[in-house]
Amino acid sequence: MKLTVLTENTASGHFLAEFGLSYFIEHDGLNILFDTGHSDVFLKNAEKLQLDISKADIVVLSHGHWDHGNGLKYLSGKRLLSHPGAFIRRFHRNERINIGLELNYEELSEKYELIHSKEPYHISDNVVFLGEIPRVNHFEAQSTDFVDENNNDDFVMDDSALVMLIEQELVIVSGCAHSGICNITKYAMEVTGIKEILAVIGGFHLQANNIQTKETIRYFKEHKVTNVMPSHCTQLPALAAFYNEFGINQLATGKVLYF
Repeated sequence: MKLTVLTENTASGHFLAEFGLSYFIEHDGLNILFDTGHSDVFLKNAEKLQLDISKADIVVLSHGHWDHGNGLKYLSGKRLLSHPGAFIRRFHRNERINIGLELNYEELSEKYELIHSKEPYHISDNVVFLGEIPRVNHFEAQSTDFVDENNNDDFVMDDSALVMLIEQELVIVSGCAHSGICNITKYAMEVTGIKEILAVIGGFHLQANNIQTKETIRYFKEHKVTNVMPSHCTQLPALAAFYNEFGINQLATGKVLYF
């Protein structure tokens, strides 16, 4: 498996960065574009890497927030896989700036072949889109700062993740983990029936070295996860806690991971 970081909050070398996330994943004979950030930065970095985005077999949207999906306007003609709830208008509480996707459902359906699934969806035998993540841990996804277009609490139920199977081990890739990175990990093990976790990569949505961060670290240690790679929406206090426990390296644009 090969994962290339196309968009991240942090730049490396001569690559560009923005607040967002986009990975290009090559596994099981497939090329998967996982999220697109919010501009064409992912395309510019791909060009610098001599990586041909047109060869993507499928685009996977982790959830319907601007910083993960507004780059969709720069592509077309692909299959686009997401949770069906990814296309609503959504806002920070007490603000009226849409933080959902710039393109609405109708506009996206003209550009892409849309595939929706609340249930786990097998892209291939060894690549699984998890669909809707059960919220079972007491320390995750218990509150929200978001509301939907009807001013109801928005717990980002469309938040999902990808799981790659590599010789009876799992690589779990998250966009933002609004559903909880431990909830995601638990569900990945349930869906695949595999308990060995090779790596957990992506946004963990942890902002402080608080109870949630400490419980997440405890959970990963309990499950003997050694390759922990938080990025994007994981803030500095949480990153520092992960560094102290796991000796993490910061993910940045242009980096390439192999498993």
